[in-house]
Amino acid sequence: MPPEKERALICVQNLSAPSPWWPGRAWVLYIAAVALAVQLLTAFRYGIFRDELYYIDCSKHLAWGYVDQPPLIAFIAWLERHLTGDSLLSLRLLPALAGAATVWLAGKMARALGGCRYAQILTALCVLLSLGYLAFFHLLTMNAFEPPILTACATVVLRIVQTGNQKLWLWFGLLAGIGLENKYGMLFFGFGVFVGLLLTKERRAFAKPWVWLGGVVAMLVWLPNLIWNFSHHWPFLELMHNVRQSGRDVALDPVSFVIQQAIFMNLVTAPIWIAGLGWLFFGREIHPDGQADRGCYRILGWTFLVMMVTFIVLKGKAFYLWPGFAMLFAAGGVAMDRLLGRLPGRVPMTLPVLSPEAFIEYVHAIRIPIPQVEHQPLGPLGQQIYADMFGWKEMAEETARAYNALPPDVRAKTAIAAGNYGDAGAIDFYGPSLGLPEAISGHQSYWFWGPRNYTGESLLLLNSRQNQVQQICDQWKVVGRVEHPLSRRDERFDIYLCQQHRWTLQQIWPQVKHWN
Repeated sequence: MPPEKERALICVQNLSAPSPWWPGRAWVLYIAAVALAVQLLTAFRYGIFRDELYYIDCSKHLAWGYVDQPPLIAFIAWLERHLTGDSLLSLRLLPALAGAATVWLAGKMARALGGCRYAQILTALCVLLSLGYLAFFHLLTMNAFEPPILTACATVVLRIVQTGNQKLWLWFGLLAGIGLENKYGMLFFGFGVFVGLLLTKERRAFAKPWVWLGGVVAMLVWLPNLIWNFSHHWPFLELMHNVRQSGRDVALDPVSFVIQQAIFMNLVTAPIWIAGLGWLFFGREIHPDGQADRGCYRILGWTFLVMMVTFIVLKGKAFYLWPGFAMLFAAGGVAMDRLLGRLPGRVPMTLPVLSPEAFIEYVHAIRIPIPQVEHQPLGPLGQQIYADMFGWKEMAEETARAYNALPPDVRAKTAIAAGNYGDAGAIDFYGPSLGLPEAISGHQSYWFWGPRNYTGESLLLLNSRQNQVQQICDQWKVVGRVEHPLSRRDERFDIYLCQQHRWTLQQIWPQVKHWN
């Protein structure tokens, strides 16, 4: 028997044979447990993230959609607040579990691809050590739940290819529908699978009803959000138009886009996922009967390539592609295992485990510029994700000092008007214990929630420029100053007390809207 077939048969037999060290499935679970522990141990290292504040407020206004995202993240935030509270550890428990689930799913996928114990371990380690995934699973955002959903979908596609069971497309549709209720990026994965079907022998699925029924299932799950968007005049599309017009996002050329993937996935893992992509197209799958089938998993390879090309053409952010890497790690683990047997090695792990001061020294010491995905004024930590974790509590406390210093009759009619969802979310998160009312804002979904009963006669303005204040206020003065040394530079501002009688908030609210 040729060595390649003999090795494959041994691997297939070992999948169910007891290991002298422990089977691959157990190792994957151990690594998943490490992934969970790492996230939970660092959950409270820095402060709460800007987007987390926003999603908490969205969870207080449950709906089938929001200006900038589908409804699932708001429901998850609601669930966490009511089951475990709103501490950082509580809020970040489910994202950490999503990370552990991604490790497990990727290892399971490597096993399904015929990978031995070492392939499964290598796959799980790649997911664990991916810098992008470490960031994803550290925060309560939509991004944390996209990799496990997409990896589960890819696993279903794999099972369809292996078994020919077309009814599994119904499960794919259900998972894809849930993915669409989490983040619209799922559309690009679905498009990639569609193209992958067209370009491979799996196109025969189009002649049967199940793939189409799977699409119907996905649409039915997604339908409530579609109806919400339609009834609200497609706010997400308006938001995307505004973002394009403003040039907020960093536009990458194709080479820079690919380089950023390698950096954020961890340069050490680059050979694995590159080998995985090649193996999906050209690798041989050796069946237990000794028969070889080259490139039988090309549908997944095409899916990834279509996603990557689409994001490059549309100038998407680099992290839009990250959820697709788990399946490449699985394929790469199999490729490396078959090529080299086992790959011992160690790579450094990156999470906010350093103190802010130590992290600043580290960034300066390595002298490597950290890629950015948005044009944002950064703080000394050099990354938007870290800068957006500092200063929120201090901002709320300074606002409370200004608010509570007002005479009671003025305070009763004073609204706290925030310039963006981060400021508004911080007021709503920390404000109750400081005696503050909920903030109002025209930013993102806050605009839909309106000015409530405030007239605008008296306002505390957060993150407004002085020229704007002069235009809208009859009388104004600075009553506070927000400034944190580690926050973003645009989160250092004066707090203005604005008093006027020319208009009401109800009159001008349509003009207050800013979605960007």
